Amino acid sequence: MYLAEPGLLDLSLSFLAEVIAFIVMVVVLGIWVYPRIIAAAEGRQRQIAEQLEAAEKARQEAEQRLEEARQRADEARKQAAEVIESAGRSGEQLRSELREKGEEERKRMVEQARREIAAARQQAVDSVRDEVAGLVVAATEKVIGESLDGEKHRKLIDEAIKEVGGGRRGR
Repeated sequence: MYLAEPGLLDLSLSFLAEVIAFIVMVVVLGIWVYPRIIAAAEGRQRQIAEQLEAAEKARQEAEQRLEEARQRADEARKQAAEVIESAGRSGEQLRSELREKGEEERKRMVEQARREIAAARQQAVDSVRDEVAGLVVAATEKVIGESLDGEKHRKLIDEAIKEVGGGRRGR
């Protein structure tokens, strides 16, 4: 009986009151305080879980919006490339059309110049022919001493022109 020895286990009234107060306090805490603390802790835990879920949803939505923004940016880049390419094609087509118009204008001007040259040449030939005809008629009248009628006149002029033209070509 080691425990029964005096001084080792001194069961005093204050000790017994402390034990009873402790037990009452544990019972009171277990009945009224701990359930409220546990409910508050569980509520806070649910609130944190809900906030985490909301944050995860917000993150997913942000990622989705970012992906949509990337897709729109890619689409805008493609459209810009198409516009640039189209502008390049339009510019090239315009250059080609201008070249063609310029070439047509050049050909038209060259042809017009050729016609003008041919007309001027013919006018010069006709002028020379008339001059030569006048000179031939004057010389013939002086040599022959008589005036020629229209038929003889034309025949003589044509022969003179042939001689003058033949002499020039023979040189």
